[in-house]
Amino acid sequence: MSPSPPSEPRETPDQEANRKSGLAYAAGFTLFASVAGFTLIGWLVDKWFQTTPWFLVLGIVLGSACGLYQFVRISSKTL
Repeated sequence: MSPSPPSEPRETPDQEANRKSGLAYAAGFTLFASVAGFTLIGWLVDKWFQTTPWFLVLGIVLGSACGLYQFVRISSKTL
């Protein structure tokens, strides 16, 4: 008889809750950082080219789109 393969340890309910809350924090922070970062870049480009408010608006839209994509990608992880 061959020995059985070692089984992986199961997560306790506390460990699973910590992992899921960590993913939620990461998703929320990523959404915020994307919007804030692209908004800041748009504001700086507007200052540089004196095109107020076009790049600021573009930064908000692009930041929201990228942030939402990352939010969904992180939130859909179930492992």
